[in-house]
Amino acid sequence: MSGLEIVLLSATGFFAGIFGTMIGIGGGVIFVPVFLLFFDFTPQEAIGTSLAVVFLNALSGSISYLRQKRVDIKSGWKFAVATLPGAFLGAWLVDYFTPYILEMVFGFLLIAVALFIFLRREPDYWDKGKGKNTRKIIDYRGEVFEYTPREGLGITISFFVGIISSLLGIGGGILHVPALIYLLGFPVHIATATSHFVLAISTFSGSITHLTLGNILFLPAIVVGVSAIVGAQIGALLSRRVKGLLIARLLAIALLLVGVRLLLKALGVF
Repeated sequence: MSGLEIVLLSATGFFAGIFGTMIGIGGGVIFVPVFLLFFDFTPQEAIGTSLAVVFLNALSGSISYLRQKRVDIKSGWKFAVATLPGAFLGAWLVDYFTPYILEMVFGFLLIAVALFIFLRREPDYWDKGKGKNTRKIIDYRGEVFEYTPREGLGITISFFVGIISSLLGIGGGILHVPALIYLLGFPVHIATATSHFVLAISTFSGSITHLTLGNILFLPAIVVGVSAIVGAQIGALLSRRVKGLLIARLLAIALLLVGVRLLLKALGVF
Protein backbone atom coordinates (compact mmCIF):
# COMPACT_ATOMS: atom_id res chain seq x y z
CA MET A 1 0.00 0.00 0.00
CA SER A 2 1.08 3.58 -0.67
CA GLY A 3 1.52 6.17 2.06
CA LEU A 4 -1.66 7.95 0.92
CA GLU A 5 -3.66 4.74 1.14
CA ILE A 6 -2.41 4.13 4.68
CA VAL A 7 -3.44 7.66 5.69
CA LEU A 8 -6.90 7.23 4.13
CA LEU A 9 -7.40 3.85 5.80
CA SER A 10 -6.29 5.24 9.15
CA ALA A 11 -8.65 8.21 8.87
CA THR A 12 -11.50 5.88 7.91
CA GLY A 13 -10.89 3.65 10.91
CA PHE A 14 -10.59 6.56 13.33
CA PHE A 15 -13.77 8.38 12.34
CA ALA A 16 -15.77 5.19 11.84
CA GLY A 17 -14.63 4.09 15.30
CA ILE A 18 -15.95 7.29 16.83
CA PHE A 19 -19.32 7.36 15.08
CA GLY A 20 -19.82 3.61 15.10
CA THR A 21 -19.27 3.39 18.84
CA MET A 22 -21.41 6.44 19.62
CA ILE A 23 -24.49 4.86 18.07
CA GLY A 24 -23.56 1.21 18.59
CA ILE A 25 -23.21 0.09 14.97
CA GLY A 26 -19.53 -0.88 14.89
CA GLY A 27 -18.64 1.03 11.70
CA GLY A 28 -19.13 -1.75 9.15
CA VAL A 29 -21.55 0.36 7.13
CA ILE A 30 -18.66 2.74 6.55
CA PHE A 31 -15.82 0.24 6.06
CA VAL A 32 -17.42 -1.90 3.34
CA PRO A 33 -18.40 0.97 1.00
CA VAL A 34 -14.98 2.61 1.44
CA PHE A 35 -13.17 -0.66 0.67
CA LEU A 36 -15.36 -1.24 -2.38
CA LEU A 37 -15.37 2.29 -3.78
CA PHE A 38 -11.87 3.61 -3.05
CA PHE A 39 -9.65 0.54 -2.81
CA ASP A 40 -9.13 -2.47 -5.04
CA PHE A 41 -10.94 -4.94 -2.79
CA THR A 42 -13.17 -7.70 -4.07
CA PRO A 43 -16.59 -7.79 -2.35
CA GLN A 44 -15.49 -10.87 -0.38
CA GLU A 45 -12.27 -9.14 0.76
CA ALA A 46 -14.16 -5.97 1.65
CA ILE A 47 -16.65 -7.94 3.75
CA GLY A 48 -14.08 -10.15 5.50
CA THR A 49 -11.67 -7.30 6.24
CA SER A 50 -14.50 -5.07 7.44
CA LEU A 51 -15.80 -7.72 9.81
CA ALA A 52 -12.33 -8.17 11.34
CA VAL A 53 -12.06 -4.41 11.90
CA VAL A 54 -15.57 -4.23 13.33
CA PHE A 55 -14.55 -6.88 15.86
CA LEU A 56 -11.59 -4.78 17.03
CA ASN A 57 -13.77 -1.66 17.15
CA ALA A 58 -16.56 -3.41 19.03
CA LEU A 59 -14.15 -4.99 21.51
CA SER A 60 -12.60 -1.62 22.26
CA GLY A 61 -15.96 0.12 22.63
CA SER A 62 -17.38 -2.70 24.74
CA ILE A 63 -14.57 -2.37 27.27
CA SER A 64 -15.44 1.32 27.71
CA TYR A 65 -19.16 0.63 27.94
CA LEU A 66 -18.61 -2.12 30.51
CA ARG A 67 -16.61 0.32 32.61
CA GLN A 68 -19.52 2.76 32.31
CA LYS A 69 -21.87 -0.03 33.52
CA ARG A 70 -24.23 0.51 30.56
CA VAL A 71 -24.18 -3.01 29.08
CA ASP A 72 -27.17 -5.27 29.74
CA ILE A 73 -25.02 -8.37 30.13
CA LYS A 74 -27.96 -10.63 31.02
CA SER A 75 -29.68 -9.99 27.68
CA GLY A 76 -26.51 -9.29 25.73
CA TRP A 77 -24.93 -12.72 26.09
CA LYS A 78 -28.18 -14.40 25.02
CA PHE A 79 -28.39 -12.24 21.90
CA ALA A 80 -24.70 -12.81 21.19
CA VAL A 81 -25.02 -16.60 21.37
CA ALA A 82 -28.04 -16.41 19.03
CA THR A 83 -25.95 -14.53 16.43
CA LEU A 84 -23.20 -17.17 16.31
CA PRO A 85 -24.85 -19.79 14.05
CA GLY A 86 -26.14 -16.98 11.85
CA ALA A 87 -22.66 -15.45 11.61
CA PHE A 88 -21.12 -18.74 10.47
CA LEU A 89 -23.93 -19.24 7.94
CA GLY A 90 -23.58 -15.73 6.54
CA ALA A 91 -19.80 -16.03 6.11
CA TRP A 92 -20.28 -19.33 4.27
CA LEU A 93 -22.97 -17.89 1.98
CA VAL A 94 -20.90 -14.89 0.86
CA ASP A 95 -19.08 -16.82 -1.85
CA TYR A 96 -22.40 -17.70 -3.50
CA PHE A 97 -23.25 -14.08 -4.29
CA THR A 98 -21.87 -12.08 -7.21
CA PRO A 99 -20.42 -8.56 -6.74
CA TYR A 100 -23.52 -7.16 -8.47
CA ILE A 101 -25.88 -8.82 -5.99
CA LEU A 102 -23.84 -7.79 -2.94
CA GLU A 103 -23.57 -4.18 -4.09
CA MET A 104 -27.28 -3.99 -4.88
CA VAL A 105 -28.30 -5.57 -1.57
CA PHE A 106 -25.92 -3.40 0.42
CA GLY A 107 -26.98 -0.26 -1.45
CA PHE A 108 -30.69 -0.85 -0.83
CA LEU A 109 -30.01 -1.76 2.81
CA LEU A 110 -28.06 1.46 3.42
CA ILE A 111 -30.79 3.56 1.84
CA ALA A 112 -33.54 1.83 3.82
CA VAL A 113 -31.70 2.20 7.13
CA ALA A 114 -30.79 5.82 6.34
CA LEU A 115 -34.43 6.70 5.71
CA PHE A 116 -35.51 4.88 8.85
CA ILE A 117 -32.98 6.72 11.02
CA PHE A 118 -33.70 10.09 9.45
CA LEU A 119 -37.48 9.84 9.71
CA ARG A 120 -37.74 8.07 13.04
CA ARG A 121 -39.47 9.62 16.03
CA GLU A 122 -38.35 9.37 19.61
CA PRO A 123 -39.98 6.24 21.07
CA ASP A 124 -41.12 5.83 24.65
CA TYR A 125 -38.13 3.88 25.93
CA TRP A 126 -39.41 3.29 29.41
CA ASP A 127 -41.66 0.39 30.26
CA LYS A 128 -43.22 1.53 33.53
CA GLY A 129 -44.87 -1.80 34.26
CA LYS A 130 -43.21 -4.26 36.58
CA GLY A 131 -42.79 -7.76 35.23
CA LYS A 132 -40.71 -10.78 36.05
CA ASN A 133 -38.18 -9.71 33.41
CA THR A 134 -37.99 -6.07 34.46
CA ARG A 135 -34.40 -4.87 34.35
CA LYS A 136 -32.81 -2.12 36.46
CA ILE A 137 -29.38 -0.82 35.52
CA ILE A 138 -27.52 1.96 37.32
CA ASP A 139 -24.61 3.35 35.32
CA TYR A 140 -21.34 4.86 36.55
CA ARG A 141 -22.99 8.29 36.88
CA GLY A 142 -25.82 6.96 39.00
CA GLU A 143 -28.43 7.27 36.25
CA VAL A 144 -31.13 4.63 36.57
CA PHE A 145 -32.48 2.71 33.55
CA GLU A 146 -35.56 0.58 34.24
CA TYR A 147 -37.26 -1.36 31.44
CA THR A 148 -38.66 -4.74 30.45
CA PRO A 149 -36.76 -6.24 27.47
CA ARG A 150 -38.45 -8.67 25.09
CA GLU A 151 -35.70 -11.27 25.17
CA GLY A 152 -37.50 -14.04 23.27
CA LEU A 153 -38.07 -11.85 20.24
CA GLY A 154 -34.55 -10.50 20.60
CA ILE A 155 -33.01 -13.97 20.35
CA THR A 156 -34.88 -14.66 17.11
CA ILE A 157 -33.92 -11.30 15.62
CA SER A 158 -30.29 -11.81 16.67
CA PHE A 159 -30.00 -15.03 14.66
CA PHE A 160 -30.97 -13.22 11.44
CA VAL A 161 -28.79 -10.25 12.35
CA GLY A 162 -25.87 -12.69 12.57
CA ILE A 163 -26.53 -13.89 9.02
CA ILE A 164 -26.73 -10.38 7.59
CA SER A 165 -23.70 -9.32 9.63
CA SER A 166 -21.35 -11.87 8.07
CA LEU A 167 -22.98 -11.82 4.65
CA LEU A 168 -22.53 -8.08 4.21
CA GLY A 169 -19.64 -7.44 6.62
CA ILE A 170 -21.50 -4.68 8.47
CA GLY A 171 -21.34 -6.23 11.93
CA GLY A 172 -25.11 -6.20 12.43
CA GLY A 173 -25.22 -3.18 14.75
CA ILE A 174 -26.96 -1.06 12.12
CA LEU A 175 -29.91 -3.44 12.43
CA HIS A 176 -29.54 -4.44 16.08
CA VAL A 177 -29.68 -0.94 17.55
CA PRO A 178 -33.04 0.03 15.97
CA ALA A 179 -34.41 -3.40 16.91
CA LEU A 180 -33.27 -3.05 20.52
CA ILE A 181 -34.85 0.38 20.79
CA TYR A 182 -38.04 0.07 18.77
CA LEU A 183 -38.92 -3.62 19.06
CA LEU A 184 -37.29 -4.92 22.23
CA GLY A 185 -37.87 -2.05 24.68
CA PHE A 186 -34.29 -0.98 25.51
CA PRO A 187 -33.39 2.61 26.48
CA VAL A 188 -31.23 4.16 23.79
CA HIS A 189 -28.01 4.37 25.81
CA ILE A 190 -28.35 0.78 27.03
CA ALA A 191 -29.19 -0.31 23.47
CA THR A 192 -26.03 1.18 21.95
CA ALA A 193 -23.79 -0.25 24.67
CA THR A 194 -25.41 -3.70 24.60
CA SER A 195 -25.29 -3.78 20.79
CA HIS A 196 -21.55 -3.17 20.93
CA PHE A 197 -21.14 -6.00 23.43
CA VAL A 198 -23.07 -8.37 21.13
CA LEU A 199 -21.03 -7.17 18.14
CA ALA A 200 -17.74 -8.02 19.84
CA ILE A 201 -18.84 -11.64 20.21
CA SER A 202 -20.68 -12.16 16.92
CA THR A 203 -18.06 -10.50 14.71
CA PHE A 204 -15.31 -12.57 16.31
CA SER A 205 -16.97 -15.79 15.14
CA GLY A 206 -17.71 -14.34 11.71
CA SER A 207 -14.14 -13.10 11.37
CA ILE A 208 -12.75 -16.55 12.12
CA THR A 209 -14.89 -18.02 9.35
CA HIS A 210 -13.81 -15.32 6.87
CA LEU A 211 -10.20 -15.90 7.90
CA THR A 212 -10.44 -19.59 7.00
CA LEU A 213 -11.97 -18.58 3.66
CA GLY A 214 -9.08 -16.20 2.89
CA ASN A 215 -11.29 -13.11 2.79
CA ILE A 216 -9.29 -10.93 5.22
CA LEU A 217 -6.49 -8.63 4.01
CA PHE A 218 -4.19 -8.39 7.01
CA LEU A 219 -2.33 -5.11 6.46
CA PRO A 220 -5.46 -3.01 5.74
CA ALA A 221 -7.23 -4.73 8.64
CA ILE A 222 -4.39 -3.83 11.02
CA VAL A 223 -4.14 -0.21 9.82
CA VAL A 224 -7.89 0.42 10.01
CA GLY A 225 -8.30 -1.66 13.17
CA VAL A 226 -5.71 0.20 15.23
CA SER A 227 -7.25 3.54 14.26
CA ALA A 228 -10.75 2.22 14.98
CA ILE A 229 -9.70 1.11 18.49
CA VAL A 230 -8.60 4.66 19.28
CA GLY A 231 -11.74 6.13 17.75
CA ALA A 232 -13.96 3.71 19.67
CA GLN A 233 -12.59 4.94 23.00
CA ILE A 234 -13.36 8.52 22.02
CA GLY A 235 -16.80 7.56 20.73
CA ALA A 236 -17.72 5.85 23.99
CA LEU A 237 -16.70 8.95 25.95
CA LEU A 238 -18.65 11.27 23.66
CA SER A 239 -21.77 9.11 23.61
CA ARG A 240 -23.21 10.76 26.72
CA ARG A 241 -22.25 14.30 25.69
CA VAL A 242 -23.61 14.49 22.14
CA LYS A 243 -27.25 14.16 21.16
CA GLY A 244 -27.62 10.73 19.62
CA LEU A 245 -30.49 11.77 17.35
CA LEU A 246 -28.42 14.49 15.67
CA ILE A 247 -25.46 12.14 15.17
CA ALA A 248 -27.74 9.44 13.79
CA ARG A 249 -29.31 11.81 11.27
CA LEU A 250 -25.94 13.05 10.08
CA LEU A 251 -24.88 9.44 9.65
CA ALA A 252 -28.14 8.75 7.82
CA ILE A 253 -27.27 11.38 5.22
CA ALA A 254 -23.86 9.77 4.69
CA LEU A 255 -25.41 6.29 4.45
CA LEU A 256 -27.94 7.53 1.91
CA LEU A 257 -25.22 9.00 -0.30
CA VAL A 258 -23.06 5.88 -0.09
CA GLY A 259 -26.07 3.63 -0.74
CA VAL A 260 -27.00 5.54 -3.89
CA ARG A 261 -23.37 5.45 -5.04
CA LEU A 262 -23.22 1.67 -4.61
CA LEU A 263 -26.44 1.17 -6.54
CA LEU A 264 -25.12 3.32 -9.39
CA LYS A 265 -21.86 1.35 -9.36
CA ALA A 266 -23.73 -1.97 -9.46
CA LEU A 267 -25.77 -0.71 -12.41
CA GLY A 268 -22.61 0.41 -14.23
CA VAL A 269 -23.50 4.09 -14.23
CA PHE A 270 -20.13 5.06 -12.69
